[in-house]
Amino acid sequence: MKTQPLKAFDFRHACKVMDANQKIPAATFNTILEAGRLSPSSFGYEPWRFLVVQNTELREKLKAQTWGAQNTLPQSSHFVMILARTAKSMRYDSDYIQYMMQDIHHLSPEHIEKRKGFYETFQRSDFNLLDDERAMWDWASKQTYIALANMMTVAAQLEVDSCPVEGFKQAEVNALLASDFGIDTTEFQVSVMVAFGYRVNPQNPKTRQPMADICEWFE
Repeated sequence: MKTQPLKAFDFRHACKVMDANQKIPAATFNTILEAGRLSPSSFGYEPWRFLVVQNTELREKLKAQTWGAQNTLPQSSHFVMILARTAKSMRYDSDYIQYMMQDIHHLSPEHIEKRKGFYETFQRSDFNLLDDERAMWDWASKQTYIALANMMTVAAQLEVDSCPVEGFKQAEVNALLASDFGIDTTEFQVSVMVAFGYRVNPQNPKTRQPMADICEWFE
């Protein structure tokens, strides 16, 4: 018998066709967003921003550059773009990191200096991020997938369907962020998208490799 958490994983699938007439209740969707907001991130620096795109005109513009959401952009109850912070704000010496340590984590000046040095070493030596802005953005982008996964899992627990979307033209969507969403793309760029709504068609049986093929124990 499946435990309750695993029932949610069985329920969740990449729902490609959604009921355009069925809307997610506000309280339910806010819970899904909270799952993203409360997600873990490296050093607790939250390198993401969530754009909930409900405007029909903006969805149409986005659809032109997002081949992986031709159905879900017009059909989904809620459509979310998840942005990742760029190197400009993720560097150890950026204003954003200072803000996070001082105003969000409420660290003392002494603790801030110590943590800043540790974070610099991590970026400079451990992960070799400081000489490659794309590597820094990719590192931030990987973390947005933690928030994405948590949002989809909580949605499944609430019997809300979802579909993650990577099928888009990255440069064109970033240009759209700047022109139509008022986003400073020197600070944020698109990482991934996700549609939320309710299925129309039955779910296909879930297929996965056996546990023995993907997990090794070393005791």
